[in-house]
Amino acid sequence: MRPLEAARAACESFLPGLLDRLADIPLAELEAPGSPAIRHFRECGGPALVIPKEYGGHGADPLEAMAVTRALASRAPSLAVATTMHHFSVATLFSLAASVQSTGMEWALLEGVAEQRLLVASGFAEGRPGQGILSPTMSARKSEGGYLIDGSKKPCSLAHSMDLLTASVALPADDGTEQMAVLLIPATTAGITVHPFWKSSTLAGAESDEIRLSEVFVDEQLLMPNTADPGEMDDLQTVGLIWFELLISSCYLGMVSGLVERAVDGRRGSETDRARALIRLEAAAQLLEGVARRVRDGENGNEALAQALVARYAAQEALADARDLAVELLGGTAFMSASDTAVIAASSHGIGFHPPSRSSFTGPYLEHAAGRPLRLA
Repeated sequence: MRPLEAARAACESFLPGLLDRLADIPLAELEAPGSPAIRHFRECGGPALVIPKEYGGHGADPLEAMAVTRALASRAPSLAVATTMHHFSVATLFSLAASVQSTGMEWALLEGVAEQRLLVASGFAEGRPGQGILSPTMSARKSEGGYLIDGSKKPCSLAHSMDLLTASVALPADDGTEQMAVLLIPATTAGITVHPFWKSSTLAGAESDEIRLSEVFVDEQLLMPNTADPGEMDDLQTVGLIWFELLISSCYLGMVSGLVERAVDGRRGSETDRARALIRLEAAAQLLEGVARRVRDGENGNEALAQALVARYAAQEALADARDLAVELLGGTAFMSASDTAVIAASSHGIGFHPPSRSSFTGPYLEHAAGRPLRLA
């Protein structure tokens, strides 16, 4: 299937050998707890995918990163979802590269992501109803030379493989108010523990368990407070959310691509039915890729965020149609006897669970369509 082959070619150009490694492992093993997929991702240079070349990374732009994610998701859904959280965190932090260097944050940690193939878990608020994904998830109290951090994130992908943890934290100010900051700390820091959380067999290979921080001391050099105008932090949230929506949507695009490929290449059903499934699939792809091109070309403000969310929800509907058509074409026998079909179909429903929910987007989007800036809770 040409579109998926193009995505696989992009993946091979950035992460040589990874897809071949994944193809040699049964899907049931890739999707189970303790999956070897994350190890292969690291060994093939995956952590550096979206890091700019000037910082030792592969320099994939949003469109290229989406293609790689689509290809990975067609073979290993859990791996795509887990590593999307890494890419989202890294892309957000490196968008602040100059600020990170100038504020004294431990730049060597961030540089080590590419050089040492470190994996970054996201402790941002993704998964918490009613909060923006960069809203503070941790609380802090002042201590000599830094802060003591408390809080938890559940679920948190890459919980068992992470080398670094990034999160948003509310720092207490002298006047009693709070200031948002971003922290980046080694996962081996005292007080960080991992606890079971994910009980579903679906996407179980993503290591989405709970991470707790209990009186974790963080040197003030490892915290990057928002010292700029409030609007600039809004810009950070906007850039981060655009990256997140494009990449997480690409995960489910890849999963459904794998199902449609099975139906199309297997010549299941009529030509009309196969074409219909493929058209719905590629409609979703083109919606997302259109936004990615705009972001690649420098559009990363409020309007780009609105377009990214519109594309995500429209793609969500198109992918549901394509998935259902593909499963129907593959037939009940395949669903009952070929576990791959059932596993991928079940995993693909996850697109509806990522923030912001469609219901929470409705009011803000109507206001945006009426001419006001998009304001998400």
